[in-house]
Amino acid sequence: MATKPEVKVKKQIVELLKKHKAYYFTPVTSGFGSSGVPDFVACIKGRFVGIEAKAGRGKPTALQDKNLADIMNSGGVAIVVNEHGLEDLALLLNVGLPVQGATFDMLKKGVLE
Repeated sequence: MATKPEVKVKKQIVELLKKHKAYYFTPVTSGFGSSGVPDFVACIKGRFVGIEAKAGRGKPTALQDKNLADIMNSGGVAIVVNEHGLEDLALLLNVGLPVQGATFDMLKKGVLE
């Protein structure tokens, strides 16, 4: 069975987070959880980060956008990344994250502009 493109992106994000010794978890939404929570909730170099993984031209849902905005408005960093933005995510992890309250949408950069 072929792996879905978004699953491949998520696996690569996990590899990057592990490489940079970030604390992270993948929230499970169920009857007791909240919908729209980013795919990864992380603490990277002392910063709260929400990472939403997408494949290709996939965009966050309205509820995902709201959660990412809530993270940003609370002083965290919100990131949307697809397979074309993995190198950018690696660069951010190496160089530094955007300022608190910032969003960094990898879907709006480069190939998908």
